Amino acid sequence: MIKIMKYGQVSKDEIFERGENSFDVADIVTDIIQDVKQKGDKALFEYAKKFDKADLKSLEVSQSEIDEAFDLVEPKFIEIIKNAAKNIRNFHEKQVKNSFIINDNEGIVTGQKVTPIEKVGLYVPGGTAAYPSTVLMDSIPAKIAGCSEICIATPPLENGKVNPVILAAAKIAGVDRIFKMGGAQAVAALAYGTETVPKVDKIVGPGNAFVAEAKRQVFGRVSIDMIAGPSEILVIADKKSNPKFVAADLLSQAEHDKMASAVLVTDSMDLANKVAAEIENQLAVLPRQEIARASIDNNGKIIVADNICDVLEVANEIAPEHLELCVDNPFDYLDKIKNAGSIFMGRYCPEALGDYYAGANHTLPTSGTARFSSPLSVDDFVKKTQYTYYTKEALFKAAEDVAFFAEKEGLSAHAKSAVIRLECNQDE
Repeated sequence: MIKIMKYGQVSKDEIFERGENSFDVADIVTDIIQDVKQKGDKALFEYAKKFDKADLKSLEVSQSEIDEAFDLVEPKFIEIIKNAAKNIRNFHEKQVKNSFIINDNEGIVTGQKVTPIEKVGLYVPGGTAAYPSTVLMDSIPAKIAGCSEICIATPPLENGKVNPVILAAAKIAGVDRIFKMGGAQAVAALAYGTETVPKVDKIVGPGNAFVAEAKRQVFGRVSIDMIAGPSEILVIADKKSNPKFVAADLLSQAEHDKMASAVLVTDSMDLANKVAAEIENQLAVLPRQEIARASIDNNGKIIVADNICDVLEVANEIAPEHLELCVDNPFDYLDKIKNAGSIFMGRYCPEALGDYYAGANHTLPTSGTARFSSPLSVDDFVKKTQYTYYTKEALFKAAEDVAFFAEKEGLSAHAKSAVIRLECNQDE
């Protein structure tokens, strides 16, 4: 049963503790990465057989496979995917940043140009659990950014095919290439390239502990979005909240993973007790009961504070991936939330809206990293390059200041590079 604790009567360690993966996979992942680097496609075929029980004939999904899969998905779901894609596209198009130029002083031009990352790899968990929402959330911002090649890596089914809904979502989103590979081996292939798989510049997307560790190990050779931890939700609710709504929202994250964290922070002990009871009622009929039960019992908690100020303090300290403001007039509290990946406003805005449909991205900072990190966005798929231009006359005006600054840092060659042009001009 979910724990109920009173803020101020238990240690902060108990309040802010969250679920974490407890097993170390670093050595296993290192071996897999080295194997893919050395053996290329051969290693990928071997791992597909070992881990996915799939005897593949090719690594890349063909156009005919994509078309066939699209026809297998029920038309109603195709329309829903298209609607979700439209919402996601509308949201992310507002994030596009333009290059700029500053020419305020005679003879001086500075500026910044925004350039798309050329090749990106998107990891999409697959197999029996398909996540077409991840395809949309990761590929549409990359498409808007203007990336020249967008590749998906996703584990195959035992029959050697990719789950049809993933392929349908990829087609709708405009993904360029799709590869049948999962786990750390997929990350390695995208980072280093093989005979079939192109080497990319950035890898994004969620995955299990092996995928997360592989991303950690290849970072530097390629860019990555983040090292994602277990899913988490924090619900702020008051005494007027419906306990059935709150319990359902907490369980929506608990069913993700046994290590997921579901937290309610409230100023009402009565609501806390009602939500705890309602969680038990809903758990009894939940298809993923075993996973959700482990999450709730081990990592779930209800924190009861004396007032809304303490409630907000707890929320900001935890810095959750998802935060629900289940209160009247939620916009009154929006500016008081400093640390959260994505905020869901009001009593009729469950976190599931953000997972699938509303448009804001669902790839979010976890494990408290919302204190300094942001959701996946168009910004993640572009790079910014600065440029500077000075005329001869403009440099001569600045050279002595530059040299003086450099000498103060003990870098005389820096200083010389500025004044030598001035000196040579005087000699002419």
